[in-house]
Amino acid sequence: MEVNDAPKIGPVIQKERKERHLTLDRLAAISGVSRSMLSQIERGEANPTFAVLWSLTQALGIDFSQLIAGGITHQRKAEAIELVTLALTPEIKSPDGAWRLRILSSPALAGRIEWYEVEIAPGCKLQSAPHAPGTFEHLTANTDGLSVETELGRQALKTGETARYRADVSHEIANSGSETARALMVVLYDQDN
Repeated sequence: MEVNDAPKIGPVIQKERKERHLTLDRLAAISGVSRSMLSQIERGEANPTFAVLWSLTQALGIDFSQLIAGGITHQRKAEAIELVTLALTPEIKSPDGAWRLRILSSPALAGRIEWYEVEIAPGCKLQSAPHAPGTFEHLTANTDGLSVETELGRQALKTGETARYRADVSHEIANSGSETARALMVVLYDQDN
C-alpha cells in the first residue's frame, strides 16, 4: 500500500456481508446505511464517513481495526509499543478537499473518546451536525486562523489555544487564514447516555 492510499474497505465489507449470507438490502436495514451507499462502498466508489463505517462494523459484528487492516487479523505477541504507520492511519476527507481528519485514536475507543488531527484549507470550514447528547469537543489550534462556532457562541483561536465546547449542537470549525490550518481535536462522549 502506498503512503497516500486509503485502506481497501469495500472488498472487506463485501466479503463479511457474503459470509453472513446478507443481501445488500438486509445489511442496509441492519446498519441504517442506504443500499446505494453500500453498493458504492463495496465497489470502492464512495468515501464513507467514520459514522457510516462504524455502523457497518457494528452491523457485521467485526472490529473496526479488522476493517482498516483489510479483514485479516494476525495473532502476534504483545508489544511494548504499538505502532500505527501513516499508511494505516485512517482519514476522512471532504469530497471538495476543504478539510481532512486523520483518526489518531484506537478503534476500541470509538464512541467514548476519539482524537483527530484536523486540517482545514484556507477560507473553508468543517461543519458538523449534533453528536450524541453530552458530547464535548476540545480543539487545540496548532496554527492561527481557526474559529469555532456553535449555536451558543463563537470563539477565535490563536496558536496553542484550546476551545472546549458542546458538540451535541450544530457546530463548525472555520479557517479564516490564508494557509492550511491545523489542530488537534479530542471528542469526549457522555458515558451516561
